[in-house]
Amino acid sequence: MGRIQKYDLILFFAKLSAVIAIAPSYNTNDSQWLQMIKSNFVDPSSVLSNWSPNSSFCSWSGLTCSDDHTHVIGLNLSGSGLSGLISPEISRLTSLQILDLSSNFLSGPIPPELNQLQNLTELLLYSNSLSGKLPQEIGLLSKLRVLRIGDNMLTGQITQSIGNLSELRVLGIAYCQMNGSIPTEIGNLKHLVSLDLQQNFLTGIIPMEINGCKKLEIFAASNNKLEGEIPISIGNLQALRILNLANNSLSGSISPELGRLQNLKYLNLLGNGFSGEIPSELNQLSQLEELDLSGNNLSGSVSLLASKLERLKVLVLSNNLMTGSIARSFCNGSSSLQILSLSDNVFSGYFPSELLSCTALQQLDLSNNEFKGQLPSGLDQLVELTNLYLNNNSFNGTLPPEIGNMSNLEFFSLYDNMITGNIPVEIGRLRKLSILYLYDNYMSGGIPMELTNCSSLTEIDFYGNQLKGFIPAKIGKLKNLVLLQLRQNALSGTIPPSLGYCKKLQILSLADNKLSGTLPPTFRFLSDLNLISLYNNSFEGPLPESLCLLKKLNIINFSNNRFNGSIFPVTGSIFLTLLDLTNNSFSGLLPSNLVFSKNLTRLRLAHNLITGKIPSEFSQLTELNFLDLSSNNLTGELAPELSNWQKLEHLLLNNNQFSGVIPTWIGSFKELGELDLSSNTFSATVPAELGNCSNLLKLSLYNNKLSGEIPAEIGNIHSLNVLNLQRNELSGPIPPTIQQCGNLFELRLSENRLTGPIPNELGELAELQVMLDLSYNELSGEIPSSLGNLLKLERLNLSYNQLQGRVPHSLGKLSSLLRLNLSHNHLQGQLPSTFSVFPLSSFAGNDGLCGPPVGSCSRSKGKGGESLSNAAVAGIIVAIVSTSTAICLVLLYIMLRMWCAWRKVAISSSDCNGNELREEDYKWAEHADALRGSGGYWKFNSMAMATSHSKQVSAKAFQFLSQS
Repeated sequence: MGRIQKYDLILFFAKLSAVIAIAPSYNTNDSQWLQMIKSNFVDPSSVLSNWSPNSSFCSWSGLTCSDDHTHVIGLNLSGSGLSGLISPEISRLTSLQILDLSSNFLSGPIPPELNQLQNLTELLLYSNSLSGKLPQEIGLLSKLRVLRIGDNMLTGQITQSIGNLSELRVLGIAYCQMNGSIPTEIGNLKHLVSLDLQQNFLTGIIPMEINGCKKLEIFAASNNKLEGEIPISIGNLQALRILNLANNSLSGSISPELGRLQNLKYLNLLGNGFSGEIPSELNQLSQLEELDLSGNNLSGSVSLLASKLERLKVLVLSNNLMTGSIARSFCNGSSSLQILSLSDNVFSGYFPSELLSCTALQQLDLSNNEFKGQLPSGLDQLVELTNLYLNNNSFNGTLPPEIGNMSNLEFFSLYDNMITGNIPVEIGRLRKLSILYLYDNYMSGGIPMELTNCSSLTEIDFYGNQLKGFIPAKIGKLKNLVLLQLRQNALSGTIPPSLGYCKKLQILSLADNKLSGTLPPTFRFLSDLNLISLYNNSFEGPLPESLCLLKKLNIINFSNNRFNGSIFPVTGSIFLTLLDLTNNSFSGLLPSNLVFSKNLTRLRLAHNLITGKIPSEFSQLTELNFLDLSSNNLTGELAPELSNWQKLEHLLLNNNQFSGVIPTWIGSFKELGELDLSSNTFSATVPAELGNCSNLLKLSLYNNKLSGEIPAEIGNIHSLNVLNLQRNELSGPIPPTIQQCGNLFELRLSENRLTGPIPNELGELAELQVMLDLSYNELSGEIPSSLGNLLKLERLNLSYNQLQGRVPHSLGKLSSLLRLNLSHNHLQGQLPSTFSVFPLSSFAGNDGLCGPPVGSCSRSKGKGGESLSNAAVAGIIVAIVSTSTAICLVLLYIMLRMWCAWRKVAISSSDCNGNELREEDYKWAEHADALRGSGGYWKFNSMAMATSHSKQVSAKAFQFLSQS
């Protein structure tokens, strides 16, 4: 018996040894697979540093082992900063129940081999950079309860095999690039609680089969491309708490079946195409806390009554087509409504006083509707209100002083209404007020000093009112002020020095007022300032040198003031993109340090007293698209380095003293739309290279010393609207290629030495409207009848040339013609009858014109009734005399034979009309000389390209470019 016991004991230890021998083999295998998995990861934070074969893997980071320490059942490396690939070897960990690799930087595909993890209940791969398709093998994970793979770059369709995951509770595939439709097999997921498909490219309809997800509490499919109507079967999802279908292409009416979702707390249908009225059934959603139906095409009145939806906190109905008024019972004393937005609809009538019962309101938005009338004095009943938006309506009357009782108000927007009267001093009690927009109204009076007590103010915008008086002297108390917009009022006085203590100020616009004085030296403290607009005031004196300290300035507009001295103080910011100092008295040289503002796009210094040359360093301003240095005293030639201005669209150097030749490199400016070099002393020829400026709209070289012929290449500028070459020394013919400038509406070539005929091709410039001026040249030949095709032409001046022949009757068709000058040529014949409306001076100094208004042609008409020239009349007289003489001789011979030559016959064959015609000597020289001496009716300066001044909306703070 003892021997048997001893044998049994030996056998026991043998088996135990075998078990012990087997156990390390499991460890060795899982450890081996884990090492392979680790080799596919990039681990910059050394999270896996303790994954060493020298220690038990159950002690390794992120691992959970089975109770017997033989298998890995959990792998959680979430948020470890790992990159690289997910190794297919993970599938070797067959006991794995939870795999969490979320919130890393992993890339590559999801390995289809994961289907071998038959014990897996949770697969969390969200927030990585995984790509490729969702493998259909995922549907073999029969025990899977949580699948979250969103926030990746996954593509393709949602695999139909997803419907095989019968134990699934959570499915999250949001924020990917999935396409295709929601598979109908989704209805097989009887235990599904959360379905998140947001932010993909899903199309098609929401499947009716979704009603199979009886336990579904969260359904979010916003920001996709889903179409059709909401299926009525969705009303069967009685457990649903959150329904978010925002920003899709859903249409039709909102299903009344939604009223059956008694547990619904959040409903968001914004940004779709729903139409019709809001179904009253939504009033049955007694648990509803947030409802957003904005951005649809809903119409009708507000049928939702907050008195029934007692738990409703947020109601957003903006951007629809809703009309009517708000029900009296909209709010009751126990209302929970905190946010109400009815903006961008067609609501009308007076301010809905019913809303004053919504005492829990924190945000109220009635903007962009058609409300009218006065604001109720009872607004202060909304004691919890922080944000009040009433802008873009037709409210009138005054701003009630009770507004000062709304102590929690932070954002008040009342712009674009018809509010009158003063800004109430009570507004100074709003210590939490941060943003105050009262612009585009008719408010008058002064800016109350009490406003400076609103110490939380960050933005003040009073643009476009009728405010007058001074800027409050203590405005510097507003230490948090970021934007101060007082443009287009009638404010006067100086800028208070305390403004410099608003050290957070970024945008300052005081333009279009009656302000005066100098800029306070305290401006040096405004180190965050990036826009300052002071144009159209009466500021004077030199600029403070300390402005150079404002290194963040982006836009400066001091135009139309009385500043003088150097412009150097405003050239210190490397961020400068726009500098406009037009119409001041600045003097001195152009500061070369402007080149440090590498992003400068608009430089306007016109109408000042600036001298010297354009520094060659300006060639570094390669972002310039608008350069206006006109009407200064600049001299010298244009340096070749300036050819770097390849982005220039406007180059205005007119009315200076520039000299030399017009550089050929201007022809390389492909974006140039306006070139004005007029009133300088440029010489030599017009460069043919200008024909390469294919986008040019205006070319003005007026009043220089240019010579030679007009280059034919001008015709290559098909976009040209204005061509002004007058008052130069150009010679030769007018190039017929100008006809190719089919968009030309103003052509001035006067006061040159042009010769030859007027090209017939000018008659093809059908858009010519403002003027055709060829006066004071040496043009010859006849006026081409083709000019009668210029039906839009308003002014035609061909005076002081050597034109001859008749005035074409086709010119009589120019019904738009307002001014005409054909004087001082060699024209003759009858004028078109429509020319009778023009003064005599229009035809002075010609050889033989007749007809109204010049005089009658009745005595000089031929068979055709036309006025005849002196030569033609003389010919007729000779013919008549010769014929009469012959007849008389025959008669004389007969009479001599009959009457025996007893009587002598006197023959007269004169015609008085010839003498009268020769006396047609128009004495217009005296009038013409007087006309010329006074500058003449046609001597206008080159017309500037005018830009329209449209009303600017004030809240867009950077919309303060110079107006010229």
